[in-house]
Amino acid sequence: MGIISDTHGLLRDEALALLADCQPLIHLGDVGDPAILERLAQLAPVYAIRGNIDRQGVCAALPLHRRLIVNGRALQLVHDIADIDERMACEAVLHGHSHKPRNEWREADDERQLWFNPGAAGKRRFRLPLTLGKLWLDERGIRGAIVHLPLA
Repeated sequence: MGIISDTHGLLRDEALALLADCQPLIHLGDVGDPAILERLAQLAPVYAIRGNIDRQGVCAALPLHRRLIVNGRALQLVHDIADIDERMACEAVLHGHSHKPRNEWREADDERQLWFNPGAAGKRRFRLPLTLGKLWLDERGIRGAIVHLPLA
């Protein structure tokens, strides 16, 4: 599956190329333009949540949280990690907002949980890299990778 976040109204061709073989696609908020979700939907089914800049139109109607089951694995989608729903049982928390990529396993109540942030793939902020993420969910578990956009 392909994970993208914080596009802020800009969907780069490089990001589309990297996501072309992924199903489904997840956008973790700060979409900035509903046309981005439409363009992603041409590649694969899209699950999206609302970010702090998504205040108008179609993007404002997106949910703040989402629980998604993929290949029997429970995922919690949230834009800002500060808004995590502790009551939502999941094997992985997928979040955005900080623009800082993260692929980190945490121990909680004798269970492992992946905290995954694909970083930001849209407009460059600060000096952070432009990245997106890929996840593989199967009988072996959950594996994630941060992918840097090949920009000159």
